[in-house]
Amino acid sequence: MFSVISGRVTHMKDRSVYAVFLLCGLLLFFALGNHQLQDSTEPRVAGIAMEMHLSGNWVTPTLNGEPFLEKPPLSVWLDASAIRWFGATPLAVRLASAGAGLLTLFLLYSMLCRMGRPRYVALGATLLLVTTATFWSNARQVGEDALLTLGVSMALLAFLNTCVQRDRATFPLGDWLLFSLGIVIATLSKGVLGLAMPGVVIFAYLSIESGQQGRLVLRHWFYPLLFTLLALVPLAVWLWLLYGQGGIESLKAVLWTNSVGRFDGSFSDAGHYEPFYYYLSKLPQAFLPWNLLVYLGLWHFRKQWRANRYVLFFSVWLIAQFLLLTLASSKRMVYLMSLTPAAAVIAMEYLAMWHERLRQRADTSITVRRWFQHRRGWVTSMVAVVCVAYLSDAYWLAPRADLKLSFLPLAERVHTLQAQGRHVVLFQPSERLAGASVFYSESLLDTVLDEHTLQGVLTRDARTVAIMEKTEEPRQPLKIVDRITVGDRVYYFVSR
Repeated sequence: MFSVISGRVTHMKDRSVYAVFLLCGLLLFFALGNHQLQDSTEPRVAGIAMEMHLSGNWVTPTLNGEPFLEKPPLSVWLDASAIRWFGATPLAVRLASAGAGLLTLFLLYSMLCRMGRPRYVALGATLLLVTTATFWSNARQVGEDALLTLGVSMALLAFLNTCVQRDRATFPLGDWLLFSLGIVIATLSKGVLGLAMPGVVIFAYLSIESGQQGRLVLRHWFYPLLFTLLALVPLAVWLWLLYGQGGIESLKAVLWTNSVGRFDGSFSDAGHYEPFYYYLSKLPQAFLPWNLLVYLGLWHFRKQWRANRYVLFFSVWLIAQFLLLTLASSKRMVYLMSLTPAAAVIAMEYLAMWHERLRQRADTSITVRRWFQHRRGWVTSMVAVVCVAYLSDAYWLAPRADLKLSFLPLAERVHTLQAQGRHVVLFQPSERLAGASVFYSESLLDTVLDEHTLQGVLTRDARTVAIMEKTEEPRQPLKIVDRITVGDRVYYFVSR
């Protein structure tokens, strides 16, 4: 399997390859733990991982003691393992995403080399991918999207390589097993969406190919289906274990409510509902800072779709997944992360086309020749500027954001109250509050879900303090002990 992933990358002996991957590692891991959990996703996922670590239940993810079945638990398994090995730190729960990002970069480089692309194209696509803002930022955050991107990229790149090798006498078993591994990672990260993201690309590509050839070749469809069914075995095993703990309702929550329901909008509590044109309005920032290269590349290569299956595939990867996400009711910018490998390849191939044109014109134009002779200096300078910007953001700006976005002050206040002998409870906690409280306290706080019960709890024990999230100050008979603002939300500590 390792030989398939590495793809006999003989170029790894070259210093430039080492330098590029050293830079990739630096961009993904530098100052990874120098800021606290921020926004909504990080506290929630880290809290679920902490509860899994504390409970020892590796089948049913829970948040605030209740099953949390929005998606399968691959990312939570990895985060909980990191907590067990390295302790409850922000760095520990970000390692899985950063590691998945680095593997995606290595996979893209090695597979492009195996497909016969020039080394500078493979390295360029790798650099463009790691410096795409959507990819870089999400590969440094707690969550499952970097794992989904790794799985989708692994499946689609392996599939494309099998298409390239169709004329060979030997069966590409290694590539098909790599394809299955990608589906395993994608489905255990995002469930049905992890199957749909590569599936819609393969379906669209094979449909176009069949239309171009004027015939349907069954084996081209059979092998993806066969190895997809093989890849669904791990997900099926987890679902069987989940059924044993939670019954049919747990399966319904994973396979229907949080999958189909989020897609068609029937699950109204899911949130992130945006209008149909949401992603169209985000196109100017979707693949920053390389947007222009991606869109010009798509437009330029459209004339080659019939003759060049390589260009066709990456174009279909971009367009088919974009349309699928546009049709979904639940929309977030982070969902575009799975499109970034294809965007990086399109952008680099467009640059390679201009590189070749300029090389030819350098023979007849002195100005072009001078620019062409210094092209490495220009490219190095541009990459350096982008990388310095990202590293500066990681080192200075992310920690400064803790002043507004971190739950650590709230957690420290909880610790202080508990040290004073106060009993702290959560009142109707949001997912981010529940996750942050269990992660930082490494314990599960009691929860109160209605006003009547809250009044009873506070009346029975004067030492009890409740944390509640309110848009306005709590009224009498509640007494405000303290208040802490995180982002645009105010959390009140109240007692009687």
